[in-house]
Amino acid sequence: MKVLVVGSGGREHAVIRKLKENTEITEIICAPGNGGIAADARCVNVGATDLEGMLKLALEEQVDFCVVTPDDPLALGMVDMLEKHGIACFGPTHDAAVIEASKVFSKNLMKAYGIPTAAYEVFDKPEEAMKYIRYRNSYPAVIKADGLALGKGVLIAADEKEAEAAVQEIMVDQAFGASGNRVVVEEFMTGPEVSVLAFTDGNVIRPMISSMDHKRALDNDEGLNTGGMGTIAPSPYFTAEIADTCMKEIFEPTMQAMNAEGRTFKGCLYFGLMLTPKGPRVVEYNCRFGDPETQVVLPLLKSDLFTIMKACHDGTLADVEIEWSKQAAACVIEASGGYPQKYVKGYEIHGLDENGQHEGVTVFHAGTKLVDGKYLTNGGRVLGITSVADTLGEALDNSYAAVKEIGFQDMHYRTDIGRKLR
Repeated sequence: MKVLVVGSGGREHAVIRKLKENTEITEIICAPGNGGIAADARCVNVGATDLEGMLKLALEEQVDFCVVTPDDPLALGMVDMLEKHGIACFGPTHDAAVIEASKVFSKNLMKAYGIPTAAYEVFDKPEEAMKYIRYRNSYPAVIKADGLALGKGVLIAADEKEAEAAVQEIMVDQAFGASGNRVVVEEFMTGPEVSVLAFTDGNVIRPMISSMDHKRALDNDEGLNTGGMGTIAPSPYFTAEIADTCMKEIFEPTMQAMNAEGRTFKGCLYFGLMLTPKGPRVVEYNCRFGDPETQVVLPLLKSDLFTIMKACHDGTLADVEIEWSKQAAACVIEASGGYPQKYVKGYEIHGLDENGQHEGVTVFHAGTKLVDGKYLTNGGRVLGITSVADTLGEALDNSYAAVKEIGFQDMHYRTDIGRKLR
């Protein structure tokens, strides 16, 4: 089997490391990949959103299976295009990927099918959005860009002034481009936030180990929203009782709702949940593996990932046993100084071996490039330092010990990943 993985981040690196465990796979190609992924797969410089280029690559290489992981190509219909030309894919079609590509769609889906979420209204004019926010006069207020925004299109306003600034940034200044043509204004929910990724073939849905992301750039959940500064798994808040409630009230109803809408979802469906005093509520859906959640979830998977992915495509997931480790995992993100805003690329990374790894942990490369045998920074989030151990405290200690030995100029990381949970 020859497998193509689409993408270039830490999530893709984690997927590739897991796929390598399958002995039937003779070669893994990653497009476009990065410096660290190149140690585990053959990287080809085709952009993740270049549909025609990716199709050409897949056909020329006679790829047997393709894993499309980022949101943008899924929303653009890459799976539809590849499948049309006979290339089996793991990932949802364009019609199903809308569950992430449009927050308006997903909120309306939840309302229509009685799936618990925050109360909300949708606006396509900034003045109408502000009129509603002033009328409600309830803060914090949550303001979300409708479309894809690299995980950064959600702003939380503490008062009217911040709400005006948020609406201005999203709808008028178009900080997230056309994704901000419409906004969702939501009630602010409280409680622990939990991420649950799930495999589904449209017939059954199999939740993975729960995890907890840390979105804010700075310690104590302060600073700007990022794509994620670190994560742990499993989440101690996601008890067996809550998992059962979510399966009955959220996971299966979502799968069935998508079927009823003629948008059968196959692949990885991500549930961002808030465990409120009134019960679990959906914060957001993603149509793919989360980043950096994947970097702690997949290392705990004992079953073969490729077998599961193929079953999701074939509609035979009910026949596959999925086994998980009872250990814990932690991932600390090393980011460029200034991320998620302006930052400098091209700094040399020290503390890595020739394969871009470090003893005692797994280093997932997110924004790196390899030049003359040296690893250089090439993005906002640069590395994910992951450790698996018998306890969460031990996993965190191992990751942070490695963080002190791996670094680059102006490196930034949070020092409190999982601190509340150890």
